[in-house]
Amino acid sequence: MELTKYGLFFTRATVGESLYGDAAALAERLGFGAVWLGGSPRLPTVRPMLEKTQSLIIATGIVNIWQYDPALLAAEFADLEAEFPGRLLVGIGIGHREATTEYARPLAKTREFFDGLAAAERPIPRDQLVLAALGPKMLELSAERSRGTHPYFTPPAHTRAARELLGEGALVAPEQAVVIDDDAAAAASAARTYASRYLALSNYTDNLLRHGYTEADVADGGSDRLIDEIIPQGSAQVAAAAANAHLEAGADHVCIQTIGTEGVPEREWAQLAAALQL
Repeated sequence: MELTKYGLFFTRATVGESLYGDAAALAERLGFGAVWLGGSPRLPTVRPMLEKTQSLIIATGIVNIWQYDPALLAAEFADLEAEFPGRLLVGIGIGHREATTEYARPLAKTREFFDGLAAAERPIPRDQLVLAALGPKMLELSAERSRGTHPYFTPPAHTRAARELLGEGALVAPEQAVVIDDDAAAAASAARTYASRYLALSNYTDNLLRHGYTEADVADGGSDRLIDEIIPQGSAQVAAAAANAHLEAGADHVCIQTIGTEGVPEREWAQLAAALQL
């Protein structure tokens, strides 16, 4: 399974489920190696993306383990794998205490979920699993029980720390949000609207505090410095530079999410592909 250096990330809220197949087909034509579907998708919803592409890797970023039975996830994976061998990468994650009433013992719960996947009648191969991980213990678990990690809402400093902790064997595939818009005011507004959701979640803010940001940076919707560094805004070249900063910090693959768009962002993705020289 070859992810290549660059992928694209979107959610049902931005693209819409009816457009999944068209979005994946465009990503493949433009030369991206993978498409990541966020928002804790049900696994069968990725089928149109597999059907409309030839070799593109389809990944989940991520399946929330509080919302899925591991045996069911493994069975759904096996059905798709039989039809589209080697093209599905299952990203799983613990989610956030603010969003899950049952949230407790995140590390133990994640281990239990991996155990459930391994005990399934048709287990998901380790090389087709990744774990959303931010802190050191969850990062270590990602390498222990899966192909590696898919961090979200993180700076290159986190990517560098993850690579140093995990060594060269594990996959490090961070998400990078960008706003491709020449209107500086509109771009900044889109970035702040996007960031507001994540700055209300302690897993993300705690992680930012571990990697060079201060309490003032994460308070009151985020400092200008934080917003500009976590969600770069401007041209496709600015977006490409942000993705490449993660690669330079040790990432194997970066999945880029264009913020402030609705439907399939054809213009932004085409400009991004050109800037990345795909």
